[in-house]
Amino acid sequence: MTGRTVRTGRLLALVAVLSFACAVIVALPGQSATAAGCSTSYGGTTKGDSWSATEALQRSFYDSAGPTATHNCFRLTVDKHTDLQDHERITVNWAGAHVTGGRSLNPYGESGLPQEYPVVLMECRGVDPKDYPSGHLPRGAEAVSPQTCWTNTYFQRTSSADPGHGIWEQDAASHDDTDHIQGLTGAVPGTCNVNSQFDYLITPFLAANGKSYAGCSSQAMPPEATVSSVSIPNEVYAFTNTNGAGTFPFEVRTALENRSLGCSSTVPCTLEVIPVDGIDCDNPDATAACNETGALPPGQVNTGQAPQDAVAPAFWASASNWDRRVPVPLGFSQPPSVCTVAKAGQPVPFYGSELLDQAALQWIPAYCLNKSRFNWQDNVMPDDAAFGLMQGGSAAAAEVSARGAGDTGIGYAPTAATGWAIAFDIDKPGNAGQQLSIKLDPLLLAKLLTESYPGSTAVAANHPGFSDNPLSLNLDPDFYRLNPGLDLTHWSEAAATLLATSTTSTVMTELTSYIAADPKAMAFLDGKPEHDGPYTMRVNPAYRHIKLPVDSWPQLDTWQFKAAPNSCLKAQGSSMPPYMPLVANPTTSMQLVAQALLYNWPNVGTGCTGTGSKSDPYQLGRVAPQGVGNRFMLGVVTLGDAERYGLTTARLQASPGHFVGADAAGIKAALSLAKPTSGQRPFDLTQTAIRTSKTAYPGSMVVYTAAKTYGLPAGTAGDVAQFIRVSTTEGQVPGRGNGQLAAGYVPIVSSGVTKALYDQAQHVATAVGAQKAPPAPPQPPTQASSPASPSNDVPPATTPSDAPTAPEPSTDNAPPPEKSSVTDAPVLRTAAVSSQTSAGLLIALLGTGVLASLGALAGRTALWRKGLRWLPRRP
Repeated sequence: MTGRTVRTGRLLALVAVLSFACAVIVALPGQSATAAGCSTSYGGTTKGDSWSATEALQRSFYDSAGPTATHNCFRLTVDKHTDLQDHERITVNWAGAHVTGGRSLNPYGESGLPQEYPVVLMECRGVDPKDYPSGHLPRGAEAVSPQTCWTNTYFQRTSSADPGHGIWEQDAASHDDTDHIQGLTGAVPGTCNVNSQFDYLITPFLAANGKSYAGCSSQAMPPEATVSSVSIPNEVYAFTNTNGAGTFPFEVRTALENRSLGCSSTVPCTLEVIPVDGIDCDNPDATAACNETGALPPGQVNTGQAPQDAVAPAFWASASNWDRRVPVPLGFSQPPSVCTVAKAGQPVPFYGSELLDQAALQWIPAYCLNKSRFNWQDNVMPDDAAFGLMQGGSAAAAEVSARGAGDTGIGYAPTAATGWAIAFDIDKPGNAGQQLSIKLDPLLLAKLLTESYPGSTAVAANHPGFSDNPLSLNLDPDFYRLNPGLDLTHWSEAAATLLATSTTSTVMTELTSYIAADPKAMAFLDGKPEHDGPYTMRVNPAYRHIKLPVDSWPQLDTWQFKAAPNSCLKAQGSSMPPYMPLVANPTTSMQLVAQALLYNWPNVGTGCTGTGSKSDPYQLGRVAPQGVGNRFMLGVVTLGDAERYGLTTARLQASPGHFVGADAAGIKAALSLAKPTSGQRPFDLTQTAIRTSKTAYPGSMVVYTAAKTYGLPAGTAGDVAQFIRVSTTEGQVPGRGNGQLAAGYVPIVSSGVTKALYDQAQHVATAVGAQKAPPAPPQPPTQASSPASPSNDVPPATTPSDAPTAPEPSTDNAPPPEKSSVTDAPVLRTAAVSSQTSAGLLIALLGTGVLASLGALAGRTALWRKGLRWLPRRP
């Protein structure tokens, strides 16, 4: 195609790469706006942290009949734009854009280029002059430009065309510049491979450290720009629906993920929203390329045709498109390293529940940056292991959601009201957008956890007990009766499992307690077949009669293919692993589950890499990410992560027939059922009680700060008491700033359903601060002075009314030595201890008393797992 700017062959190849990771794209109600009464404006709103803007769009045409123009009024809103964390998603909504033609199922990176009229979303370093109409930028601020905008590949920054035929050379907004090479200044690097047979538009990238990358080849891009990155690109070519509106959850990145881009709490960045409306044209030839208005069908998926250059997103940096950009200023929270940089003193380590993760992320700076407070350090670890560290003196406190063993002299201060959820990525049939709500009950969760859906016809035909089961969740009559209108045709292994963690967790205890409280689910697990429509579904024989609850989900299915159904499995030979555990393939933390859902990337381990040659053998690995329109996966996540990453979560059945969402109302209704217990121990909130409620959310949980009420050094006791008081007062104020309560948590306050929790926290804070040991029991009289029979005058042993009592009689009544200490181990917020090997090591370290000094290493054993990066989040 002579004169065509974009390399058509590569674009067509990109259309085939539709299985890559992608995000939610759904339509908003409303009609396409016109320019009538439209004036360009940018600015924040008074509603929370949202931002809104309006841009009057105009595209100019020119042919033998004279000049003409089209007008649109582009209106933009985002739900938040300050105090952002790395990988956080912000919801971008717009109306008044041109309908996108030839939609790509994968809108990320260069895979989103084969479209017409998309809305381009890019993270760019610097502040935008459009937000400062006076022309005076903040002192020392860098101005945004196409050179500071991030793309993951050079193909999004470089285009070539026959001499004089580049669409950018016909752009009236840049005065029809026909220079051979545009964009680069100075000498052309040898890595660019340019020649005189083509003209070029090249947009270099300027890194945060001042280094300029030509952006003309893969060798001339910054180190973070790689197609093999474990993170999908965060630049997006999102589509506008046929009503002129659209929405997209855009993921921001900081210097923790992308040092070259460099966004941070001290380096401002901008989300540039570029509605591709077409190249302005002043060519009197009606057939000129700049007058093109698109050839791909509006609202339809591209089946292999290259877009017309005049309305293609490859030219986002061309003057016409760049001039129409709508900037959204981005502000970021201080990084996890802020406490180290601040030299806040030796950290005081707390260990425990991942449920507190997102709250702790905002709380930590409020301690280490305040000279009147201590350097609080929070570390993820299973509840029982954390409790052991606290008891043994290696941790100041433990963050737990259940009682620990032998908890005499331990107080439990309610610190966070939150919970877990089943998050999902599910698309409606016909690429009609993401499904935003589903219902799940205990029976469906039992089927998913026990791997009772075969996931493929090969497994169904060979695995004992699977022949009459539906292949995946979406084909189960129980599921589609609750969730009508979803796909009833296709199946997948990702839709046959529930992604969960391999570690011990009170979340798994609560999830399996939820299942155990349901008679129908337990009947299924005990072997009762379910006759429904064309299916007679039975539990996976490996899980029949499993006893619930459990604190970690076991992988019990050991079945293997006798005859491998594909070359990759055949190549495993005698080392072929059990198959169903590859499908379930749990992760080491719930945050990794959340990231898998963020990237639409199932953790199913039945994918295959390699060519089968001696030098490149077949290897089993993670399957490819799912594309928009084809997504179906579910996972167990914390409510904090679900809110931070913008995940959709299921409504869970409370009492039969009543389904409750993971929101504040559902959590408060559950907390109203919680009953206080004696001795300042965890409140009694059971799944049996929740099953009696129509409004209580079953995933509700409370995180407690468990600490010794006697035996702590005075300084440590003061720190723990301070933490409890601060976290249950100013730490319960909802907000996105340092020290405030993150989304996904219900404030614990001194009134309403949380009053009892609040009161107990204050009592425990007082007891921990006082460190008053209970009186020693009276000594029995000696034989010489004792009467022949027991005296009735000996008073019984007493315990202060505010001191905790043991769950059973204890023979160890003496307080610990006064000089017991807490090891101030300089460790980071880490992933949970995950494998059997790690658990065994933990026990051994507890036995030797040196685990605290190895805490930094234990937390880093899961930084990389299943193809996803564990991101450091806490000092």
